[in-house]
Amino acid sequence: MHYNEQGADFKYLITNERDKRFGLSITTVGFQAIKAGSNYPPRNHPDAYYFTAQKGRVLHEYQLVYITKGKGTFASDSTSPTEIMKGQILFLFPGQWHTYAPSDKTGWNEYYIGFEGQIIDNLVRNSFISKENQVLDIGINEELVTLFGRALEVAEADKTAAQQYLAGIVLHIMGTILSISQNKRYEIDNVARKIESAKIIMHENVYKDIDPEELATKLGISYSWFRKVFKEYTGYAPAKYFQELKLRKAKQLLIESGMSIKEICYELNYTSTEHFFAIFKKRTGSTPTEYRNFGRGTANKETNE
Repeated sequence: MHYNEQGADFKYLITNERDKRFGLSITTVGFQAIKAGSNYPPRNHPDAYYFTAQKGRVLHEYQLVYITKGKGTFASDSTSPTEIMKGQILFLFPGQWHTYAPSDKTGWNEYYIGFEGQIIDNLVRNSFISKENQVLDIGINEELVTLFGRALEVAEADKTAAQQYLAGIVLHIMGTILSISQNKRYEIDNVARKIESAKIIMHENVYKDIDPEELATKLGISYSWFRKVFKEYTGYAPAKYFQELKLRKAKQLLIESGMSIKEICYELNYTSTEHFFAIFKKRTGSTPTEYRNFGRGTANKETNE
């Protein structure tokens, strides 16, 4: 969608009980291009959404606000006054006092969408979204702008099941934002490069043993830092990640090769067949023999373990 410098388009939606049972319902979606020196916010919004930058406001819903041009300021009861630049996303939480406004010198362009429901509550409970980190730097992203624009189109058309369509768009927006912001964190100080290097070394040495502390030394970083960041980046501690690689390779060899289970155990440098069986059973719920039989579609038991 295209807007001129004074463009504004928004929609406030009504949700019924069925919409709420879906787990995610959308309350508002909009775009505003605020010119430098203009009053903010414009006075064409319902009372529940209108506020002054001096007093701020408290919403009964979540909102995402995406700044694509200009700059301004933001503050909340958990975030000290912060300068906001284009390419940043604001997460607003229900029941939280906040305020934001564009700079008089630049104005700004903002896309926003409001929503509520158990799905978002669950994301907050599991720390995917946090009041302590409610300003995310994601840069200017064409896909996000397209998604906000599509949400406006769906809201304005207001067809049957529009709420469910909009819920899907919100989850797409959320997933995109979380992915971009998480990966940007690791661009600082070449963190991503170092972690990816560690992953490659592990992949290339899956038939051997790797000491995570020695690996950290090889990469020129402290082990405590390496372990912490590696787990944040992959979801696994380094040693656990390496064991998952070995397990994945074992599964591949069981299905695709004619090697005996003893040979696979030896090839992947497990300490003993008993150790291999115990790890395999714990992680997959089946023994290596059962896994091979199932994967090959045969009922005949292997006798080569």
